[in-house]
Amino acid sequence: MRDDDVRSSCFAALDVLQAKWGPDIPYAALVEGFNFRARRVPFLNRAFGIYRASAQRGPAALSVNSSYKQDRYQDEQTPEGVLYRYQGVDPENHFNRWLRNAHVLDVPLVYFVGTRPNWYRPFYPTFVERDIPDELRVLLTFGRMRGSYDEREPVHITDAIERRYEVGLVKKRIHQAQFRGVLPAYRERCAICRLREVRLLDAAHIVADTEEAGEPTISNGLSLCSIHHRAYDEDLVGVAPDLRVHVSRRLLDDDDGPMLAVLKGFNGVTIATPSKKVWRPNPDRLGMRFERFLAT
Repeated sequence: MRDDDVRSSCFAALDVLQAKWGPDIPYAALVEGFNFRARRVPFLNRAFGIYRASAQRGPAALSVNSSYKQDRYQDEQTPEGVLYRYQGVDPENHFNRWLRNAHVLDVPLVYFVGTRPNWYRPFYPTFVERDIPDELRVLLTFGRMRGSYDEREPVHITDAIERRYEVGLVKKRIHQAQFRGVLPAYRERCAICRLREVRLLDAAHIVADTEEAGEPTISNGLSLCSIHHRAYDEDLVGVAPDLRVHVSRRLLDDDDGPMLAVLKGFNGVTIATPSKKVWRPNPDRLGMRFERFLAT
């Protein structure tokens, strides 16, 4: 049994929540669940990751989730999809059977990705494309919702090229969503000049996401105003591992009006950092990036 009615209600409820909150939904809203035949049904079980609702009649999972920190299980993003770990080491425990049954029945589920503490972005429909019991994991891929807004249906993409394209889009959205937590971590102010106008703030990478160490984590980012972000990207401004700002000799030796004077005025200041230690800029990444600044 596929539980298409439960899944349809779940997806419709998530449509409503995203219309209210945007792509990312707070856990406080998700914990309220959704209504199905006068029952409250939870969206997920974030303690165990793999979730099947008691309201379901079929044997397949309704959702899976990954925490923001992923300190217990690490999802591996590949060009083919996301490799999602089994719960524990027994392929036959009930959590893993729910996940594997989703593959057998080819049913859509929700993949909740933690984008910052207590916030999740749901991706649906998600499909268990491949079951890999020898590696204790499955391959997740992503379909599309098609049809009019009130009659949308999940579609499993079977064409390999089209499926890889959809996987690429989802990976990009996950990266952008997780990295967006940089601004709240810095209390929505520029780390250098302390500007608090959020419309002029950017989440700037310390190490670019195209490089091996360029993870979409808060500790690999700085909250910078548009001007300081551009100056940082162009290596006109650097931040040393000791958190001190360095303005390039090229700018220091120039004299071209009040705006440049403002930039030069922050030479030697210490940047503002998030209150939580785990969110503070990683000194090793700062060092890697600062070497590039010095070589420019």
